[in-house]
Amino acid sequence: MRAQRPTWSILTATLLASACNNSDNTPQGFATATPVAASARAAAIDPLASHDGQPDAIADPVQRPVMQAQVVLDRLGFTPGVIDGKPGLSTRNAIAGFQEANGLPVTGEMDAATQAKLAPYAKIPATRVVTIPADFARGPFMPVPKEPADQAQMPALGYASLEEKLAERFHTTVATLAALNPGGVPAGAPNAPPPPESSAAPAAKPKAAPPPAITVRAGQQIRVPNVGHDAIDAAKLGSDPAWRDTLASLGVGTDQPTVDRVEVSKSGGTLKAFAPDGKLVAVYTATMGSEHDPLPIGEWKIQGVSRNPKFHYNPALFWDASPGDRKAMLPPGPNGPVGVVWIDLSKPHYGIHGTPSPETIGRAESHGCVRLTNWDAARLAMMVHPGTRVSFVP
Repeated sequence: MRAQRPTWSILTATLLASACNNSDNTPQGFATATPVAASARAAAIDPLASHDGQPDAIADPVQRPVMQAQVVLDRLGFTPGVIDGKPGLSTRNAIAGFQEANGLPVTGEMDAATQAKLAPYAKIPATRVVTIPADFARGPFMPVPKEPADQAQMPALGYASLEEKLAERFHTTVATLAALNPGGVPAGAPNAPPPPESSAAPAAKPKAAPPPAITVRAGQQIRVPNVGHDAIDAAKLGSDPAWRDTLASLGVGTDQPTVDRVEVSKSGGTLKAFAPDGKLVAVYTATMGSEHDPLPIGEWKIQGVSRNPKFHYNPALFWDASPGDRKAMLPPGPNGPVGVVWIDLSKPHYGIHGTPSPETIGRAESHGCVRLTNWDAARLAMMVHPGTRVSFVP
């Protein structure tokens, strides 16, 4: 018997009311109103940060139930990788993680019990419209060359374009931004093209279309996935303005749980993080190991965390290194080989780190290490500490 397909629906206000049987219906971590002083401080650091409870100036004319669920799960720490409005492996892992953490049957499907548990977050919209700040759009932007020797000559391995930077800020892809902004205009704006009509039975198989493109600039309004949990408290970061700026560019807030155990599952393709009381607080889809560099099953510990790290490229450690490659010191940046974070493990040459290609997480091999999206790696870096236990399991 074929399993029933998951039902993706925007949870109704009726379900919201029935699921909440206490006097405070505000879910933990989702304030409906932000104190003025705190809001002003957060906006000064990241003017793109979410402001729940404020109506969007341009209503989204499209219901996006999958994206809405992805947005909520991402906010709760059970991240679907890139938020693109499409059900897939990473979204199933996120749902399964939420189910496990909340004592629900672990199906990976958006079943009735899971929808009921997510009901308190039903009013969080799938998207919002933002205005691109001039400072955010300033750059510099430049393509990253392929060869390590050429990368070593660059001042930083930053974003190739403002479009790429904007996509990473909102945990999505450039193609998704293009779909949310037809013709470069936010869906729902008076001058936006109408959403495409669906066809149940196309007359002929359409030809493969090139990926949709979008061009953005400072001051432009644009519709983005409504990522949240992104408020930054500079007081928690000490004297590290570069890390503060990195968090702002990734939409990652400073309010993260403390973790004392991490479990990386080879068969599940996931990284799970557990609080000191044993509660599961985060699940990320991860890329780990390969035929040439298998995941080293066993018990390890975190040695330390390097933020915005440089990368020591040693061709002897890479089975696919080009003949003639030499050792090189690569500059830091989100498009470097390890992204914005290196979490060093007691297993020599192994770590948990970010990636320049978030859309490949869970789909491509690594050189033995555990690779996450940059935003998930940044979150994890603020949860763990030297001595945190790391289990690599089959």
